Amino acid sequence: MTRRRSCAALAGLAVALLAGCQPGAKKESGTASGPAAEGKKLLVVFSQCNNAEPYRAAQNALMQKMWGQYKDVELTITDAQQDNAKQISQIETSIRQKPDLLIVAPNEAAPLTAVMKKAMDAGIPTLCLERSILEPNYTSYIKCDNKAIGRMAGEFIVKKLTELKGKPAGNVVEICGLKGVLPERERQDGAHEAFAKYPGIKIVGDPVADWLQGKAKDRMTEVLSAVPNIDCVYGHNDPMAVGAYLAAKEKGRDKEMFFVGVDGLGGEAGGVKKVVDGVLAATFVYPLCVDKAVEIGNKILHDKSFKPEKEYVMPSKEVTPANAAELLKTL
Repeated sequence: MTRRRSCAALAGLAVALLAGCQPGAKKESGTASGPAAEGKKLLVVFSQCNNAEPYRAAQNALMQKMWGQYKDVELTITDAQQDNAKQISQIETSIRQKPDLLIVAPNEAAPLTAVMKKAMDAGIPTLCLERSILEPNYTSYIKCDNKAIGRMAGEFIVKKLTELKGKPAGNVVEICGLKGVLPERERQDGAHEAFAKYPGIKIVGDPVADWLQGKAKDRMTEVLSAVPNIDCVYGHNDPMAVGAYLAAKEKGRDKEMFFVGVDGLGGEAGGVKKVVDGVLAATFVYPLCVDKAVEIGNKILHDKSFKPEKEYVMPSKEVTPANAAELLKTL
């Protein structure tokens, strides 16, 4: 009996050794670095505040393209549809999935602050993308200076009004983005700083269009019915500025005023092309911030010694008929 058991044990050992030598046999953990070496992909979740704006669609597309270059990364994008409660719920679900990296474009600052802290407390590296929250509950915040962009837009409007009227004066309609969102407030504050030096410049309407072209067209139609003299429309993003233009064109009043936007996206529908086409007098580039997010995120995922900065500020630029055509070629 003892001899039979010994033979059986030796046979079992031989089978085990043979199995371990087979091609494709799973290796013990610790023999290679990182989850990808073990056949497991790194999970990156991008919590997008909404997919309705062209800017957001461009972010999503670039996010997919850039993360798609990394074969060990799986990207998931969620759409909060401008709903704070929905975005919070989606992030809470993501936390339970334990992603290797979470990227959040917050819908609004205050509501998203606590849930992003939950992600950080769960040990998930978290990038805040171009919209801030009330507390620094993130690994890094990648942003653009919206107040500076608003100031640049305001200074352009002052200059353009002066060229057209011989003095810095005129009636301006301001089409506002989603109220309660920091970029909306900062783009407004920056422009108003520029206008404040010139009492002849007056805001004669400031409807809210939630960043959407269709809503901006409807709100501008209402303004046109109420305000007989308009010299300029300043949209907090390009789609709203274009929506205002379409409303004015329907009323036969588009030649009475000029239109200024923010975002400066490429492509046929983007703000840069609208400047080339003469629809917009100017736009101001609001960087997608995705390239920096992927750069920083990739280092976090693959370089354990990497220590990211708390904030990264992306530059903007003015787009006018003088440089729009050349810029469009690069986008």
